[in-house]
Amino acid sequence: MLPNSNTTNGSRPYQPDSLPLENLDYRQLFALVGAANAELARYDGLLQGIPNPAVMLSPLTTQEAVLSSKIEGTQATVDEVLEHEAGLEKHGEKYKDIQEISNYRSALFQASEHLKGYPIRLSLILELHRILLNSVRGQGKTPGEFRKDQNWIGRLGCSMEEASFVPPSPLQLQDHLQAWQDYLDFDDSDFLLQVAVVHAQFELLHPFKDGNGRIGRLLIPLFLFQKKVLSQPMFYLSEYLEANRDEYYQRLNNISKEGDWNGWIAFFLKAITVQAKQNSDRVKTIMALYDDMKLRIHEVTRSQYSVHLLDALFSKPIFKTTDLITRFSQEHGIHEKTTPGLLRQLKEAGVLMELQAGSGRRAAVLCFPKLLNLAEGREVFK
Repeated sequence: MLPNSNTTNGSRPYQPDSLPLENLDYRQLFALVGAANAELARYDGLLQGIPNPAVMLSPLTTQEAVLSSKIEGTQATVDEVLEHEAGLEKHGEKYKDIQEISNYRSALFQASEHLKGYPIRLSLILELHRILLNSVRGQGKTPGEFRKDQNWIGRLGCSMEEASFVPPSPLQLQDHLQAWQDYLDFDDSDFLLQVAVVHAQFELLHPFKDGNGRIGRLLIPLFLFQKKVLSQPMFYLSEYLEANRDEYYQRLNNISKEGDWNGWIAFFLKAITVQAKQNSDRVKTIMALYDDMKLRIHEVTRSQYSVHLLDALFSKPIFKTTDLITRFSQEHGIHEKTTPGLLRQLKEAGVLMELQAGSGRRAAVLCFPKLLNLAEGREVFK
């Protein structure tokens, strides 16, 4: 979504600039492009060295879903999402927040699978939107359909004349979206500069009644993966955008108000540079934890299944014991009486922590605190 602005746009719908853009200040931007590309290449080099990035970086995927949704107003944290999914259920507004976050993560997984064989198309965007708004607060806002009405953005209850931003007319929207899709297939002067334009143009088209911001942020790693800038669609920018939310909104607004694409692209390239470095540092820390825990879990359990245990903890660091027992039995043929003993050893050694004791038919809920603290960027579990 685009934010409210004190500057009125009047009642005239925004007319998007044609893509590719002309008259950019390449002299200014290419210095920033160079720094962003260098940091992103370092990050991707780390990704390529991870045997199973989808498993090892699973908490970062959840964190991206949390932070992208937080920009839109949700309040749930990574540990609350994982606790809920492990059976420590949340209720009320927290439950609604978690459903939105879970949908975002599902949309990201679905898109990643799609891109293994097909490019980004408007049909994929519609499917991701349907997943995003499935059974959540925006479910009444035509999930999986581009808007057919004129909408606008401004303070609650304002008229179109009072709006801070009026997106393009629905009568022209399909043509604008087709031009946007065509630009995805175009090779611009630099792919990082291009993804900045791709994201902003999508937000300015505002093609949905709800969920535009989240879909637009999903597109960032997907586009970079499609253009082979990334070896995996796993570069998450929402941490920086959430931390700099006011400037993020203002830079987008300045495109529609002043035609300031240079300012937006410069902001976005700085975001890529800073976030890529932070992501690299976090990945290094996670890789180091993985290597340490590989040795530690084997020392504690002396089990041939220690690597399976380790991967399970990274992919789901909060879990019901019964779920893990069933999973190990089905996926690895581990006897159901073997796993509880391994989990007990890890709990006694301090590798795992109990969040909920087992009682009767109720399974215990355990967590892997060291990984969760890394994902949250703070000490949640001591």
